[in-house]
Amino acid sequence: MSNKTSHDSETAAHGQQVITACAFIHHTFDGVTKVFLPKRADTKKFLPGVYELPGGHIDFGEGIADGLQREIREEFGVSVNIGDPFASFTYTNNIKGSHSVEVIYFATFKSPIDQIQLDPADHSTFDWFAEIELDKVVDENKRDDDPEIKALYKAFSLLRGEAPNFGKD
Repeated sequence: MSNKTSHDSETAAHGQQVITACAFIHHTFDGVTKVFLPKRADTKKFLPGVYELPGGHIDFGEGIADGLQREIREEFGVSVNIGDPFASFTYTNNIKGSHSVEVIYFATFKSPIDQIQLDPADHSTFDWFAEIELDKVVDENKRDDDPEIKALYKAFSLLRGEAPNFGKD
């Protein structure tokens, strides 16, 4: 049913508005909450080798949460429980020639985490990061002022029941 291409972030969409959805998939390990972040394949033209929140493009006529579940299933072979959206932002993809609106949802894996499978065309690896480890995902492409990095800090704050923390002090 899906018409996913191997590098959808590179499929031309000049002048188009694109909706994307991502998941802040969290899990507690020995009392420490961590977020699942896959690393984009080095062969990607858009943000190669960058850690990201998992997700992707929503198809025309598809519900945002439904599309996010589909993307996670396609890219990792596992199912997720989708929670509430907690952040959104826009960005320009110069490779694709589009302007994207990204919505980020809280999520947890339905499937056991040891069943996560990577497609090497999409992602080279993944890891789980605690809030104090987020500096490991910041690089020249995703700095502390990047909206997705800010959303990671916000999510951890919200999970603790605190007012959002939008980055390092």
